[in-house]
Amino acid sequence: MSPKILVSAGEASGDLYAAGLVERLRRRLPDASFFGCAGHHMEQAGVRPVVHAASLAVVGLLEVVAHIPRIFGEYRRLIDAARRERPDLAILTDSPDFNLRVARRLKALGIPVVYLVAPQVWAWRKGRISSIRRNIDRLLCIFPFEESYFRRHGVPAEYIGHPLSRMVKPSVSREDFLRRHRLDGENPLIVLLPGSRRGEITRHLPTVLDAVRGIMRRNRTAQFVLALPAGLLRHTGGGWLGSLLSDAPVTPVEGETWDAIAHADLALAASGTVTIETALLGTPMVIYYRVTGISWLMGKFLVDVPFYSMVNLVAGRAVVPELMQNEMRGDRLAAEAIRLIESPAARDVMRRDLRDVAALLSTGGDPLERAAAAVQQVLNHGDTNES
Repeated sequence: MSPKILVSAGEASGDLYAAGLVERLRRRLPDASFFGCAGHHMEQAGVRPVVHAASLAVVGLLEVVAHIPRIFGEYRRLIDAARRERPDLAILTDSPDFNLRVARRLKALGIPVVYLVAPQVWAWRKGRISSIRRNIDRLLCIFPFEESYFRRHGVPAEYIGHPLSRMVKPSVSREDFLRRHRLDGENPLIVLLPGSRRGEITRHLPTVLDAVRGIMRRNRTAQFVLALPAGLLRHTGGGWLGSLLSDAPVTPVEGETWDAIAHADLALAASGTVTIETALLGTPMVIYYRVTGISWLMGKFLVDVPFYSMVNLVAGRAVVPELMQNEMRGDRLAAEAIRLIESPAARDVMRRDLRDVAALLSTGGDPLERAAAAVQQVLNHGDTNES
């Protein structure tokens, strides 16, 4: 048997997880072939791209409207490929606005669907649960509280652990990192994490730089590293970033995010996957996020969670400060950063709490190996995971 598998991911993190899953499936199913909606990591893992994942990367309820015609075209292209090539199974990763629609069409074509990274219907858009129950054969959850939630709603769900729990680690020593970027090991190092996309960065960075200036007024020896995704400036051109930074005392680094976080004393992090990475690396942080005003107001009516950041949701309590939307101001960010920089005891308490979060995100084994076993089970025998 030479199975053909459709794989779809629209976010950078989903692309990374799906690529890792494909690599493990190749060891189990060496004759398998893969195609679908692929990003850089998936292409490197041998997934033939019918659609490029970068074309789906849009954040915000209102922001996505202008991109709907293009995204719909990519959706049609992927469904046409599925209809033409008739894969034996589909693996859909995150990006629920896109992938849940894909799941519905694939199910109608008789193609089994495994979904990696559960849609966050426990937080908002709870009406999606019926679509998930109808169209997904196995749901692979990466947060510990999700399995019981989905099983209560009749969805065959399994908690596999967070893939990043086995991935995230620095690649160089602190001494080598500091030497490479001409940083001083005696003074506080703060890593700035404003987002992975140009839109997020341009929306967040001016306020973050206001915070940098506020911190510098209190502590002239503080050092700042701006961590950017690998290849961002090559793909977007660097002029826009230079105009944002101007004379800011910030060292930009590309493709070294885990090293920058691991070796920093503090992170100022936009809410998202990077906050999980920061928690797993044990670095104290302040979390923030901002979208357009209309997107925020729409989201306020739809979201029903006690915290906005996944770190606090996993912990079940306020482990890290969250400064969202109107609370995201330079003076507030600076005040929280100064409090943590000036209090080793406060940083130690947060590190202890982050170790608890990291433990909750691990199952002791390889999450993506568990995912591969689940995919193989559905592929070979259909879904036998009782709900």
